[in-house]
Amino acid sequence: MASLVSPGSGLNPPRSNAFGPISVDVWHLLDGVPFGSSSLLPVPRPPSALLSEASALISTLVDWKETPEAHVFIADLPGLKKEEVKVDVEDGRILQISGKKRDDEEDKTGTWHRVERTGGCFLRRFLLPENAKAEQARAAMADGVLTVTVPKEDVNKPHVKSIEISG
Repeated sequence: MASLVSPGSGLNPPRSNAFGPISVDVWHLLDGVPFGSSSLLPVPRPPSALLSEASALISTLVDWKETPEAHVFIADLPGLKKEEVKVDVEDGRILQISGKKRDDEEDKTGTWHRVERTGGCFLRRFLLPENAKAEQARAAMADGVLTVTVPKEDVNKPHVKSIEISG
């Protein structure tokens, strides 16, 4: 049976993001598709806990900009404390940002009509360019924004040695 609630009805509002109107929440594509034992599909709809973790993985947005001095990674991590975030450099070339937000320990009594603020894990990995000094990387977190700065080598400056001319 098709869903009686359309994605734009207010009960299930469409999500918006940086990609504009052409972007769609992956699981909204399955709205109205019958899942379960009477379904024509051989698989059940994934449980909501799995969907929230998938959304957490997808929604961890990271910007990477290059300045003359460094590679700068900026991640929006609202609600996370710095103790819940880990930044590693693997094999000297792979920057890894990961974290885990725990479920809120709120009152579980009553009837919940919608739960969107769940916990979950995220992991983002970036292959650093050869000019990155990964061993000098530093990270700071303020107001839910993580900034990782990886200095660059001065590859554009030629090493010039003056040679004294005799005679």
